[in-house]
Amino acid sequence: MAAIDFFYEFASTYSYPAAMRVEDVAAKAGVTVRWRPFLLGPIFAEAGWTTSPFNLIPAKGRNMWRDLERTCEAMGLSFQKPDPFPQNSLTAARIATSLPDDGKRAAFSRELYRLEFGEGLSIADAEVLGRALKAAGVEPATALIAAGSDAVKQALRATTEEAKAKGLFGAPSMVTADGELFWGNDRIEQAVAWAAKGVPA
Repeated sequence: MAAIDFFYEFASTYSYPAAMRVEDVAAKAGVTVRWRPFLLGPIFAEAGWTTSPFNLIPAKGRNMWRDLERTCEAMGLSFQKPDPFPQNSLTAARIATSLPDDGKRAAFSRELYRLEFGEGLSIADAEVLGRALKAAGVEPATALIAAGSDAVKQALRATTEEAKAKGLFGAPSMVTADGELFWGNDRIEQAVAWAAKGVPA
């Protein structure tokens, strides 16, 4: 069965609507989605950035927030800008990495995005993380312990290094089995169509 690797960063604005629709788009085409949480911070650091490019270029940031509002409205998603932006996503990414990619990782990720960009809550807050875990049917205390393990920390580093090796520079990004890279919420259909006609996973 064809598949796409869905690389997402919890601090990424456009990863919010993408996470809410990628599986529906893929399912209609018979394509499997692999949920791949990673960190953009190390990639931005190599470019000499200490924050999001949406903060570095104010006009770009203003346009992005308005565009995200329009996108969420069109999709029927709630929207509230989190403060600060970008959020500290390290613990969230470790938790997602620790969860099996059998539906639980996706469920946790979607709910955490909803809390972050739908309600404007902090994803560094243990209570918020716990709410997302419970919504995914995962015991928060157990998940938080697992997320702090050396194995999970190394796995997240490895995924981030893999993302860099594949040429990722932003999120969300979709990579097909033959190595084609598609960037952005508005490229999901294109990525899925490419995967469906291309090399099986």
